[in-house]
Amino acid sequence: MEFTNFLDFLRNFGGPILAVFGAALAALMGGIGSAKGVGMVGEAAAGLVTEEPEKFGKSLILQVLPGTQGFYGFITGLILLQRIGVLSGNIAPLTLGQGFLFFCAALPSAIVQYKSATFQAKTAVAGLQILAKRPERFFGGVIYAVMVETYAVIALITSILMIVNIAV
Repeated sequence: MEFTNFLDFLRNFGGPILAVFGAALAALMGGIGSAKGVGMVGEAAAGLVTEEPEKFGKSLILQVLPGTQGFYGFITGLILLQRIGVLSGNIAPLTLGQGFLFFCAALPSAIVQYKSATFQAKTAVAGLQILAKRPERFFGGVIYAVMVETYAVIALITSILMIVNIAV
């Protein structure tokens, strides 16, 4: 297939390229947010565990929480790639408009997963302060951090609903 100009290329491949870019963005942003969040909580937890090693298990619970957004971004990207046929090797011939719709469908997950992972990390670090000073109130700190998760789940569901309802 020969292309005489960039517009021909865009007409033929722009849709799938935009859709794959959306999938990549969802996975990348969720992964970056989770890595940043888990790292933030890990740094704070290391200080606590240095002084009180017996609190390792509870501090690990708080550290793991911001890691879920990376999975949500990955799931969004995987569902999008499956939907457009990348995983089966039979990529759907998407129009530029369809590709843009898939790209937009990935955005709620991409943006919210990144931000919620970092906000959840800040809340989990505060939970570590509860663990350090009032260990009997530890699960209150966990609940605070889990509340941030609600919005990550809402974004995941929103992206999935959009992805599965785009006509191909």
